[in-house]
Amino acid sequence: KPEELGIVVCGGKGKVSRRAPSEIEKFSDVFSLSDKKIGELKYASRMAAKVDNTCLQDGYQLYHHCFVLSEDGDWAVVQQGMHERLARRYHWLSEDIRSFVEEPHTGIAGDRREKVVLDMTARDSEETRKTSLDLVRDDPRRLGGYVREAEQRTLDDYLARSPQVLTLIMPTRHTISDLTERTMAALRKAYELQPSNYEELVAIRGIGPKAVRALALVSDLIYGKSPSWRDPAKYSFAHGGKDGVPYPVDKLTYQKTTEILEGAIQEAKLERKEKLNAIRRLHEFL
Repeated sequence: KPEELGIVVCGGKGKVSRRAPSEIEKFSDVFSLSDKKIGELKYASRMAAKVDNTCLQDGYQLYHHCFVLSEDGDWAVVQQGMHERLARRYHWLSEDIRSFVEEPHTGIAGDRREKVVLDMTARDSEETRKTSLDLVRDDPRRLGGYVREAEQRTLDDYLARSPQVLTLIMPTRHTISDLTERTMAALRKAYELQPSNYEELVAIRGIGPKAVRALALVSDLIYGKSPSWRDPAKYSFAHGGKDGVPYPVDKLTYQKTTEILEGAIQEAKLERKEKLNAIRRLHEFL
């Protein structure tokens, strides 16, 4: 029971993930958390999901959202997405969060790094975030003109900016013609609300991947404020998965890793009882 363990997992896989807000509210009451804290927790759950779906455009479709809540109000989020039968996990930890839209992840685990990823959470995207905000606050109706101008730019235009540049690497997707009426409606709503920062912009309902991508590309093509196109994934699944995804479990590597961890415990300056407990926990985890 959560009240006995002091921790609970909200949300889950597929449609179950949508229960996260109501479950956060339910178990926050069990932990006697304040209404203000409950609001902050529900916001954290929603923003973690939205940022990984909207600001980090790596091609992985999110289908799993787990919100881990402690009795003290600390939280962690673990999300998983799939792309071409490959899995990727996104890890958030409340104690590490300084901003929901700048380097918010504790870690991102994947089997491979993608060649082109629009990462609006990267520090290198700071100027793009600022320009995107300025575009919305100015008047999104002008965005149509910016779009037409951006799509008419040629390679010579770019080389004219910096004649010394001999090689130009462009993202695979540099079209913003999918700026639909629905996306424009969301941008008009953002203009009316006048968000004071990029996080407030992203938090607006209706601002999705297309809006973020359009603003980022106009910032890049018209104003020269380039976002990060580097994949932020840093870790890989070392042992495979029991379901064969992303590949079958490598038993030899799995056993070797276990031996290394056991050896480290044996060499550690711990009492015998502590060592035995550590080894027991290791085997329970594995």
